[in-house]
Amino acid sequence: MKETRLRSFGRLVFRWSIFAIAGSMAITLIFRWVPLPFSSLMLQQQVASLWQKDKDYRFRYRWVELKKISPYAPLAVIASEDQKFLHHQGFDFEAIEKAWEHNQRRKRVHGASTISQQVAKNLFLWPGRSFLRKGMEVYFTLLLEGLWPKRRILEVYLNIAEFGPGLFGVEAASRAYFRKPASRLTSREAAILAATLPSPLRSNAARPSGYINQRAGHIQQQMQQMGGIGLLKSL
Repeated sequence: MKETRLRSFGRLVFRWSIFAIAGSMAITLIFRWVPLPFSSLMLQQQVASLWQKDKDYRFRYRWVELKKISPYAPLAVIASEDQKFLHHQGFDFEAIEKAWEHNQRRKRVHGASTISQQVAKNLFLWPGRSFLRKGMEVYFTLLLEGLWPKRRILEVYLNIAEFGPGLFGVEAASRAYFRKPASRLTSREAAILAATLPSPLRSNAARPSGYINQRAGHIQQQMQQMGGIGLLKSL
């Protein structure tokens, strides 16, 4: 009797696993071409604001194609967040090793997520550091790298990244902070936006702190050293 139940349970788990894998692949393929109406992080933020009855919360998001975004924006986030983006397969193992060594010595946790990992996390998952969540992040990162071109990963990243409370995507951020569409962002403005990404809820690109200005200057230097907007020709 127990063996029969175990076999039935095993078959059920197997079927649901196949269904989950097939479903996730289908959704990922659809999102390769379809503009994203929302992300998991956006939904979580909106639900949290409703639960907390935050009347000041304002959701701002506007999808825009990569070709309608200033080339300085993708260059700035690559220089800031993931300089090996065009060459790795989703993971920067050297950065992961350095982050692990850093975290062993200091209390402040230093991350090593690539742009691909951040897209996987923000689009499909929830915040957290559990083994389950990290395992799913690895799975979805591999899925994105296998089913999407680098250009699409970068396009989605720029559209769903959080730039402030309720502020998602470079188009909404550009209009909120600089009163202009993302297509008209300058090198400095793009660098400032990229500089706020590690802590978007504590930073304001319209009134950047001394640290953000300093970080933006460093990002601009990296943008030049990487070859400028010519780097994007391979996308």
